[in-house]
Amino acid sequence: MKNISATLAIVWRIAAPYFRSEDKWAGRGLLAAVVAMELALVAIDVLVNQWQNRFYSALQNSDWDTFVREIWIFVALAFTYIALAVYKLYLNQWLQIRWRQWLTRHYLGEWLGGATHYRMQLKGDAADNPDQRITEDVKNFVEQTLTIGLGLLSSIVTLFSFVIILWGLSNAAPLRLFGTDLMIPGYLCWGALIYAIFGTALTHWIGAPLVNLNFEQQRYEADFRFNLVRVRENSEQIALLRGEGAERVRLLDRFGFVIANWYGIMSRTKRLTAFTASYQQAAVIFPYVLVAPAFFAKKIQLGDMMQTASAFSSVQGALSFFVTAYRSLAEWRSIVARLDGFEMSVESAANLPAHEPAIALEVAGGGRHIDLEQLCVNLPNGTPLVAAKAFTIQTSERVLVTGPSGSGKSTLFRAIAGIWPFGTGTVVIPAKAKLMMLPQRPYFPIGVLRDAVVYPAAPGAFSAAQVRDALIAVGLPDLSGRLEEDGHWNRMLSLGEQQRLGLARALLHVPDYLFLDEATASLDEPSEARLYRLLAEKLPQATIVSIGHRSTLDAFHTRKVTLVKDGAIHVVGRGREPVEAEPTAAP
Repeated sequence: MKNISATLAIVWRIAAPYFRSEDKWAGRGLLAAVVAMELALVAIDVLVNQWQNRFYSALQNSDWDTFVREIWIFVALAFTYIALAVYKLYLNQWLQIRWRQWLTRHYLGEWLGGATHYRMQLKGDAADNPDQRITEDVKNFVEQTLTIGLGLLSSIVTLFSFVIILWGLSNAAPLRLFGTDLMIPGYLCWGALIYAIFGTALTHWIGAPLVNLNFEQQRYEADFRFNLVRVRENSEQIALLRGEGAERVRLLDRFGFVIANWYGIMSRTKRLTAFTASYQQAAVIFPYVLVAPAFFAKKIQLGDMMQTASAFSSVQGALSFFVTAYRSLAEWRSIVARLDGFEMSVESAANLPAHEPAIALEVAGGGRHIDLEQLCVNLPNGTPLVAAKAFTIQTSERVLVTGPSGSGKSTLFRAIAGIWPFGTGTVVIPAKAKLMMLPQRPYFPIGVLRDAVVYPAAPGAFSAAQVRDALIAVGLPDLSGRLEEDGHWNRMLSLGEQQRLGLARALLHVPDYLFLDEATASLDEPSEARLYRLLAEKLPQATIVSIGHRSTLDAFHTRKVTLVKDGAIHVVGRGREPVEAEPTAAP
């Protein structure tokens, strides 16, 4: 019961926000219509149960007129049932897609908001494969929550509707043993209850391990699929290294977990199915065994017997809801657990700066430069990486950051961008300042080239002429005629071409602060020099901060910052004398 209450609390937390959202009236209306149709279907079942008594009694009495009338009544009930079943399914699917749409937008907003997706990776949380949770798990949660919820509602209403009928039939057809009538009030109801309790207890005992098995199966399937995608995305490097054999072994090893866990599901499902199938087959004959003695003793007619069997079956089926739906319930609980873990991981990553010592990002209303105040950048495990007591990046200056690998150059950029929370101190950014970070390997969304270049601006934010001019300026005239071509540009272009595209993006967006993290490292030195001269010409007011190792970059910067693992940051250059910053020793 504790597990059930905990699961229902999680389900309520996930499901309730939709029915309080901006789409609440459509969602509530569709849900009400589906529930009303479900109740109407139960009412028709009650009418069919009463019809069975009249129909079989007419057969027993050879009453032709009653037989014909009952046939027409059944036709009317059947057509009504079909219409309700069709539109219940239609409205149910309509509700599913609206609910799923809202829930997907909600999760995407939470996951992508404030670099939460990046912090989740840094923290190494247990919410593996968020892509699967937002797609498959959300879809299955909505579908199975409605299916199980409506099934439970139908069982409850069916139970209360038929138990009254069955109680009355128990009095009309008393239990007869060895020629003696035993007057036990509602004995058929008690028989159905005992039968269902017995079946439910054994079903739970046999099928309980399926919850964890289904949870693990989803995780292994998603992990295998994720690694297949990584092979596809890195196919060139794998081919160059002749790594196909190693990848095949690694993928088959991952797939081995899928197979092993599936065998566990098969074994447990076999036992569960053997019991539930036996349980359901015994339920077919059980009511006839109870009432047959009264029928052969001429105490009830054939119609009463058939109605009793039907009512008993309905009551027993309602009481046995958990038996028949146990496997679905096990899968549903694993889905709920996965979404709960995803929500907890998102919340933990989003609240990381608030709940732990973290680097603060402040906006200065009248400031004109970036200040690093008592900044200490750490690794996620708390190990100090870079410390700066006071450091200023002036407006319109050119700063070159150098240092050996592992000294924290790129991590310092991440802290300035506000996506690296691990550490202490403050980064002060001028109000309304536009910052752009260009990494060594820029990202381009799959789609039309024009939209990929202007990212993250909305498609159409820049005219085709503007994009074309930017491409020509950075040395990509061949691409200027392919603006409407659709493609996977990170795979279709060389790294040098991708870096040129990144600089074209900067020319379009005109940032106030442009951070280049080895963003020209794949270009030859003459091309790199031309592009830096282009930036100076096209973005004269922008502050440019570069990470690089080539000595030729010194000519394009007015200050040089050298990060070393075991010494001070050395700052050289013209202009205002900077305040020296000292890093701690990096690991």
